[in-house]
Amino acid sequence: MSDTQSRLPLALIALATSLALIVFTQPLTTLAVMTADLSLTPGQQAWVMSGMPLGAASGLLTAGAFGDTLGRRRTFVAGLWITAVASIVAALAWSGPMLIVMRIVQGIGSAGIMASGLGLVGQIYRGEAQARAAAVWAAALGSGVALGPIMASLLLPVGGWPAMHWLIAGLSAALALGSARLPESPHTGERVDLRGAALLTVGMACVMAALIEVRVGGAVLVAGLVLVGVLCLGAFLMWERRVRNPILRIDLFRAPAFSGATLAAFASGAGVLALMSMVPIVLEHGMGVSPFHAALILLAWSGVTIFSALGARFLPAALTARQRVILAILGCALGQGLMLMAVTGAGWAVVLPGLFVAGVSNGILNASLGHEAVRTVPEDRAAMGSAMNNTARYLGSALGIALISVLIAGRDGAAFFASWHDAVLVSTGLSLLGVAVMTGVAARHRIAAVLHRS
Repeated sequence: MSDTQSRLPLALIALATSLALIVFTQPLTTLAVMTADLSLTPGQQAWVMSGMPLGAASGLLTAGAFGDTLGRRRTFVAGLWITAVASIVAALAWSGPMLIVMRIVQGIGSAGIMASGLGLVGQIYRGEAQARAAAVWAAALGSGVALGPIMASLLLPVGGWPAMHWLIAGLSAALALGSARLPESPHTGERVDLRGAALLTVGMACVMAALIEVRVGGAVLVAGLVLVGVLCLGAFLMWERRVRNPILRIDLFRAPAFSGATLAAFASGAGVLALMSMVPIVLEHGMGVSPFHAALILLAWSGVTIFSALGARFLPAALTARQRVILAILGCALGQGLMLMAVTGAGWAVVLPGLFVAGVSNGILNASLGHEAVRTVPEDRAAMGSAMNNTARYLGSALGIALISVLIAGRDGAAFFASWHDAVLVSTGLSLLGVAVMTGVAARHRIAAVLHRS
């Protein structure tokens, strides 16, 4: 395979991955206009923001199962077409509920892109080339987060908030056509576990919906969603131990590398991703910065993440994958802690040190997790590894955003920044807790291995 041929698959996968994150972040600078045009209630605003991650988290493991069983390229391309169609309908939406449903469908399409995209990276590239490709994939995550809010705000004068959905539809269709020539993965010939897929999707959707409704819903509704979600997920775990071709191989969690990567992804979502996603609110609500300028300031995190992910492969080879992940999360926790500098009367520049430190650390973390997600599972389950990693990330971010939103909701002035400081401490604590649990899991496995040998 020539250099050009070897780069084309990675370019397509990286662009599609970036597009999935653009879909995720584009409401950051268009929500106010959508609210005015569609008369969105506060609850509907929360659902517009959270609909895409709900669809993604609910569908990632199912998409991974389809990719490993029916073909990763087929699932990847299908995800792009689903995103394209959902974006067209979203652009034509005349009501809040219609837009929310399409945001959820966009998330389902993105699930196919992200689960099978990283699976294709694991399939096409080997050895050092795989590590470099995983770094590019991780950089694509950062580029999507950076570009989404800026592109959406620039298109507002051109065609209002629907313009961004039209652009996403066109890009998705173009990438789907280009990706049709990607190499297909071997078909296992196994039947897809549809019962497991249904239990997982309903369970994940209820848990994610409960996290969203914590901000705007009643206690009875939240409790009901949690109960149904827990029951479905419990039934899913029991079923997966019996079925021949499981969506999620429970035995993989016995391996410290796989369980550690999953825990790290969850800690990343609940910690640095959740907190940095809320920084534009601090800039706009607390410091009077415009949405467009808030998106530009956020580049000190998301833009730095891109270059940090690409440079992660130059770290000392003596560092193990687990050590890189732990150091990266600790760096993210430091960056989160620096966000305590945001106080009443301070200018927007006080957030830059925290954004920069978190950006450097988060890029290294994304690259390390991307590599571990496909390295720690059997070759024929690469999409499953990718899907589990991204599911943990989305679940963590939903939990973190829900907690932060509850803390800062309805606050103004000094009370707002006092609540923001509480949110920073909670977020930083979640990152540090992730490191502690990862270290404990690894220590337990080492002790068990020593006892087994003796």
